[in-house]
Amino acid sequence: MQMKVISANIGKPVLVAWKGQNIETGIYKYSVNHSIYLGTEDVENDHVIDRRYHGGVDKACYLYSANHYPFWKNRYPETDFQWGMFGENLTISGLDESVVRISDQYRIGDAVVQVTQPRQPCFKLGIRFDNPDVVNDFWSLPYPGVYLKILEPGAVKAGDSMILIKSRPDSMTVAEVFSLFKSEYIDKELVSKAVSDVNLAASCRRDLEKLIR
Repeated sequence: MQMKVISANIGKPVLVAWKGQNIETGIYKYSVNHSIYLGTEDVENDHVIDRRYHGGVDKACYLYSANHYPFWKNRYPETDFQWGMFGENLTISGLDESVVRISDQYRIGDAVVQVTQPRQPCFKLGIRFDNPDVVNDFWSLPYPGVYLKILEPGAVKAGDSMILIKSRPDSMTVAEVFSLFKSEYIDKELVSKAVSDVNLAASCRRDLEKLIR
């Protein structure tokens, strides 16, 4: 299936009250009617609050599949869904985590990007949905979305195609890597294969290595 940018999304910091605390978050991203610029460490004019988990060279841009939205709308019918709901910078039609591999390179608009890891959700997704249950649901499903390294910075807008330009068939898929965090049985061989991939994001590698210590 051809992959296409359905929406380009950026956000500003939002301060929300959550479980008795004031939390600042950049997860509230909304569709814009102009191109966004994918830089080497983040999306220009977007706001990343906690750089321990978002942004940086390995996670400069986050993609989520438009194809997953119908499932979530059915699961959370009271939620006001808009593109960018998962904090993604780019909402992509045809994106399938069971096909996309770590290290895959794509051209999107003027940018060339490389897949680095699945998203590992935190409590802020529950803030965006106003429902903490969504975090467990997200972990339980093979729909983690995709983080990117930006090999060639450039502008991307709705309507641009996402075109595969280089793939390594021996690399694990994004869904396979994500599943390693959820399995009751730790497959040390598979975890070792994942962490040996030089293109896996460093933070994801560290988290996987904890599983086999």
